[in-house]
Amino acid sequence: MTKTYARVLTIAGSDSGGGAGIQADLKAMSACGGYGMSAITALTAQNTVGVRSIHSVPIQMIEDQVNAVIEDIGVDAVKTGMLHSSEIINTVAKLVKKFELKHLIVDPVMVATSGDKLLQDKALDTLKKELVPLAELITPNLPEAEILLEDSISDSSSIENAAATLAQKYGVSVLLKGGHLEENEVIDVFYDINKKTSSVYSASKIDSKNTHGTGCTLSSAIATFRARGFSLEESVKNGIDYIRKAIAAGAEYELGSGSGPVKHFYQTWSD
Repeated sequence: MTKTYARVLTIAGSDSGGGAGIQADLKAMSACGGYGMSAITALTAQNTVGVRSIHSVPIQMIEDQVNAVIEDIGVDAVKTGMLHSSEIINTVAKLVKKFELKHLIVDPVMVATSGDKLLQDKALDTLKKELVPLAELITPNLPEAEILLEDSISDSSSIENAAATLAQKYGVSVLLKGGHLEENEVIDVFYDINKKTSSVYSASKIDSKNTHGTGCTLSSAIATFRARGFSLEESVKNGIDYIRKAIAAGAEYELGSGSGPVKHFYQTWSD
């Protein structure tokens, strides 16, 4: 009997250091049992210390990549990462509508782990108005959520309410990641816009400097589980479990002099 792959497309930027961006996406997709494909939106010259330069891919080339993949191979789920200009965001939104793409996971990438800005200021409104409302799920960290909410999130006690408010504001499900809080416990909150329910996932914070690309990796894992047929809630739960174990497995490794990557292939999922 013929087998089929769980087909997952990442539309994001390239990280020359391999820890984030499409490189992290494809590793996570493979580790979680999917077949990863990519449409590159930008080239970055970066390493574990920071981003040196960004070069945008021409709009026509972005469109051609997505068209080529979908028209021949097809996709079961899509995740977006670094979309740093209004023109790129508008293009991706147009393609999502054109192909009626389902299971769109939007990681609203704004700033790299190193602190370097990855989203142009004028592109923020475009992201809010054109792409976020098309998503099945958005996966902001705390700083990104504060920008999307235009409000501060002071501590872990306010995360659950912030996730619900963010979901209702944009009409999408939200996974609000609490790793940026200076607390001993990491609290992530998933708000399901359809069920109007919250799920809280908490765990002890892992002592590791190797957290480069965690957002890319998590959103890619969720998209992969979604492509494999898991429910959104199951996909979020599985994705959180995967990223936490990948961080723990990579904590003792040394790579570069800055923030290193997680260990994507600490285990792999089979059919």
